[in-house]
Amino acid sequence: MKILKVCALSIFGLLFSAASWSQQFSALVFSKTAGWHHDSSHAAVTAVQKLGQLHHFEVFWTEDANRVFNDKELAKYKVIIFAQTTGDVLNAEQQAVFERFIRAGGGFVGIHSAADTEYEWEWYTRMVGHMFRQHPAVQTATLQVTNPNFPGMDRFAPRFLFTDEWYEFDEARVKLNYLLSIDEKTYQVSKANQGRAPILRPLSWHHEYDGGRAFYTALGHLPETYTDPNFLHHLYGGIYWAATGKGFTAQ
Repeated sequence: MKILKVCALSIFGLLFSAASWSQQFSALVFSKTAGWHHDSSHAAVTAVQKLGQLHHFEVFWTEDANRVFNDKELAKYKVIIFAQTTGDVLNAEQQAVFERFIRAGGGFVGIHSAADTEYEWEWYTRMVGHMFRQHPAVQTATLQVTNPNFPGMDRFAPRFLFTDEWYEFDEARVKLNYLLSIDEKTYQVSKANQGRAPILRPLSWHHEYDGGRAFYTALGHLPETYTDPNFLHHLYGGIYWAATGKGFTAQ
């Protein structure tokens, strides 16, 4: 009888341990490039992996679209993160799988050059919201919080300095909810935009899209950015919202 009790307690303990270690959600990190390959790609992937450890969510990383872009595999994940992707990274069949994933309530997170990806795929460009056009040299500029009431925005000051490669985008393709903007008076814009009145240009946004959720941040060109705790908190906020749909109120 004692042996049976010990076995029962051991099995219960194993089941309890497995339940207590279950992850909040699973994230797929996809970093395939068919154009420019950023030096920060590895740093971006590593940063998301560390965020997974810190915030208790599972992370799987690959550059192989054939391995994961099918209905069976994508069903394992709540959010797909395009980490420094560029160019045409998915074929027509894989694109259809991705569309079904979002329509089923999945989430998307785009980091930096995710806006320099799949220009010919209209559904994707609408999901990202704006697409990359050009950028000036890396430099420091003043950023402004457009909306603090979103996960991951609470550690930024209302206005703050940041150093990055400042993407300049085309017009919005859908209605977006902006989170961060850059004050063009505080840095040297690209040659294409010189000579016109400075504007507040969006750098991060989110929206509900085609049954799912999409978050994008233009920050993250430099490898060193992925050691910045404020940026990492901002990135996790986007991942958390895209995966769960849960919001945050700063005040």
